[in-house]
Amino acid sequence: MKPRGYTLITGGAGFIGSNLAHRLMEQNKPVLIFDSVARPGVEKNLRWLQEQHAALMEVQIADIRNRDAIQEALRHATAVYHFAAQVAVTTSMINPTDDFEINAQGTLNLLEAMRSQGKQIPLLFTSTNKVYGDLDDIPLRENGTRYEPVDEHTRQRGISESRPLSFHSPYGCSKGAADQYILDYAHTYNLPATLFRIK
Repeated sequence: MKPRGYTLITGGAGFIGSNLAHRLMEQNKPVLIFDSVARPGVEKNLRWLQEQHAALMEVQIADIRNRDAIQEALRHATAVYHFAAQVAVTTSMINPTDDFEINAQGTLNLLEAMRSQGKQIPLLFTSTNKVYGDLDDIPLRENGTRYEPVDEHTRQRGISESRPLSFHSPYGCSKGAADQYILDYAHTYNLPATLFRIK
């Protein structure tokens, strides 16, 4: 039996999800981690969280493509962080069908489950800057072990939301579709939602 009043984190065993879960549980907030544990190494994150926060944490090993599983995970959620995704452009090029089913269909499964429950549960989604295409018009410079925009404003603030969308690669398309579905559900169904188009 899942505790009442928890934060649901899809993809919660990944890097971002596990660190968010840790932060929330440090604040004594219960968390349900929903993850397929498909990426090698994420089971170590779950062990670390279990060692730190066993009393506040529950794990549901399931795939975002499983509609019944996500419906069950949402049952007592008070907030949702949606990080479950296929995250590699290269993988999307090899298997675009899986990429679509996880990123686009999986997000729609979550949105429909939230809508069917009839509750105003806040949702935060991690999209990607790949929705803007290859960004080859933004000059970059090398800074140690990474590249960053030459323009200081872009470096500090990121890409403007006024920039036109230009989905590239199966990954860009699937994440872009998910991004747009979330924005539309916020508009059409008054779903309280926020998305970040992260690097």
